[in-house]
Amino acid sequence: MKIERESRRQGLSIAGFYHSHPDHPAQWSQTDLVEAHWLGCSYVITAVAQGKAEITNSFFLAGDTEENKRFEAESIEVT
Repeated sequence: MKIERESRRQGLSIAGFYHSHPDHPAQWSQTDLVEAHWLGCSYVITAVAQGKAEITNSFFLAGDTEENKRFEAESIEVT
């Protein structure tokens, strides 16, 4: 909440969240979906194998409410 308040003060907004899945695929899990509450944000997941980052995927949390929220795969473009 502190980061959200500070970003608003600066005229910024939160675009998404990042976490890793050690020794698991870079795909969202049911736990990720249950714990995701920021509709309209990206959730970036990196698979880490034997301590090294391998694959990174991003998922957009779509929907209007908690009851119909869903992850949709989205592309990542680094410029």
